[in-house]
Amino acid sequence: MVVLGVDPGSLKTGYGVVRQDSSGFSVLTCGVIRLHSGKSHAERIGQIYRELEEIINSTKPRRVALETVFLSKNAQSALKLGQVRGAVIALSMNTDLELHEYAPREVKSAVTGRGSASKEQVAFMVTRMLQVTGHITSYDVTDALGLALCDLLRIGNRAAQEPAQGISRGNKNWTGFVRAFPEMVVR
Repeated sequence: MVVLGVDPGSLKTGYGVVRQDSSGFSVLTCGVIRLHSGKSHAERIGQIYRELEEIINSTKPRRVALETVFLSKNAQSALKLGQVRGAVIALSMNTDLELHEYAPREVKSAVTGRGSASKEQVAFMVTRMLQVTGHITSYDVTDALGLALCDLLRIGNRAAQEPAQGISRGNKNWTGFVRAFPEMVVR
């Protein structure tokens, strides 16, 4: 199963394509679509659409995992983010891909076992789960990869759901997780 995770943004959109097979998870590609602030918002949305379409054509995912809208104090920012999400939704429909949306809290819970985890904790777990430690430095990318992992862990096949249960080992906080998985702590 191959899933494209998208962390939408009006100036930077993170993406990550994750494959799960019998040997586990692997990253096919990931990165950030950087948008020029001097271009119109419509041009930026077009760029996101075209670049994600190229990624879809080259990696052949079956599903897209997209972050849901969060409440923002700035209505203009929320509107722009909604328009970017609309482009990703339209692209998913135009390429016949299943679309699944996840709240940030749900992604954090799936990846770290804790819905209130920090971006650093999510990035740490994503890079560990995908065995790409040190290669990814952008939270936009780790958030997108986290979305793809969340999709695979939440609604993927039974084999994908078992690691999600094993990862948390019943821990309700980050300290408990670190105690349960000392080998994952980088000092």
